[in-house]
Amino acid sequence: MNSVDEIQEAVRGAESVRVRGGGSKPSLSLRRCQKDVQWLDLSTLRGVIDYQPEEYTFTARAGTPVAEMSALLEEKGQYLPFDPPLAERGATLGGTVASGLSGAGRYRYGGIRDFLIGVRFVDGKGQEVRGGGAVVKNAAGFDFPKLFVGSLGRLGVLTELTFKVFPQPPAFATVAAEFNGLSELLSALDAVTRSAIDLHAVDFAPTQKGWTLWVRIGGLLTVLQERAQALQAVVSAGAELAGDLKLYQDQEDEDLWQTARSMGWLEEAMGLVRVPLTPRRIPAVENALGGSRATMRRYSVGGNLLWLGWPDAAATAGGEQGSRGDLHRILLELGLQGVQLIGRARRAPKQRDGDNIDGGEDPLLGRPLQNAFLRRIALALDPEGKFEQW
Repeated sequence: MNSVDEIQEAVRGAESVRVRGGGSKPSLSLRRCQKDVQWLDLSTLRGVIDYQPEEYTFTARAGTPVAEMSALLEEKGQYLPFDPPLAERGATLGGTVASGLSGAGRYRYGGIRDFLIGVRFVDGKGQEVRGGGAVVKNAAGFDFPKLFVGSLGRLGVLTELTFKVFPQPPAFATVAAEFNGLSELLSALDAVTRSAIDLHAVDFAPTQKGWTLWVRIGGLLTVLQERAQALQAVVSAGAELAGDLKLYQDQEDEDLWQTARSMGWLEEAMGLVRVPLTPRRIPAVENALGGSRATMRRYSVGGNLLWLGWPDAAATAGGEQGSRGDLHRILLELGLQGVQLIGRARRAPKQRDGDNIDGGEDPLLGRPLQNAFLRRIALALDPEGKFEQW
């Protein structure tokens, strides 16, 4: 699709509509559906419409690659502080909004919904609708930008997006610490997050020998070293360390967080599931995952988000057993909800009137999505149910 007119015509003439962008989240964009659908490829609907560096805003088409936009912002010393993930895999601005994905920088500056200030989209009737605007302070109209974050294609086809941006810190540094167990890690995490130091990102993950904590700070190079030393003191005082602290700066620091953004720690045969949670729930999550094969995981945003690597059923002999069905059950018992982004796997059959029905390739796992308000909005924008109703 190269134009909004083409999208409008396709939506009006289709019984069911699905959208594809850069293909960075194949569980959402490349999955099979049970009924015939009109797939709209928005990868060619790309390009910057307006960029005002002095106003710290830009407007771009939905199919614009995140990596392309990030490079343009970098030329002006600006960036998207929420660290949009999967850019190296081809993520687009529209796909990032629709999937609601924010990276490690969300800890300091907020998530994608805090930076999206305007949208244009095509609704289920084929009409182009505008919400928000191109200024940061905007109270006009219904708040469609926030509704579309994480909407997963249920409300309409995004065509144009307006973001606010921030100046990029001139330098970054990361303190890394090793711990023998989860309790020591959580004690240090509590000390770090309660400190007066402005933290850019806080991630941690299990290792073969214990746990690793990464804490990133950014700012002026002249004071960064002093702040890094203060951070090291807080980390070491928070819990007993399993080894020496490490300080990453310059390219080493960038490489470390580039791996986090691109999910470079994820093995090829693993699917990727995003699970929102809170730090206090981590011990229960770890206990539930302890006997499973889900050995790859990274907690982000200070423990408020879990990136979970899980065996992909398409590459796992035996299908459901020990794979997606188990993960669905674990998340359900924990009262958590996950969205599968990478990998192909089938969810356990849904129940309806006592009978098993095939749920198809459903990317949602765990606790069912229950949002009566969103359903009412979807009904108003898409009365014929042309978009997905997960």
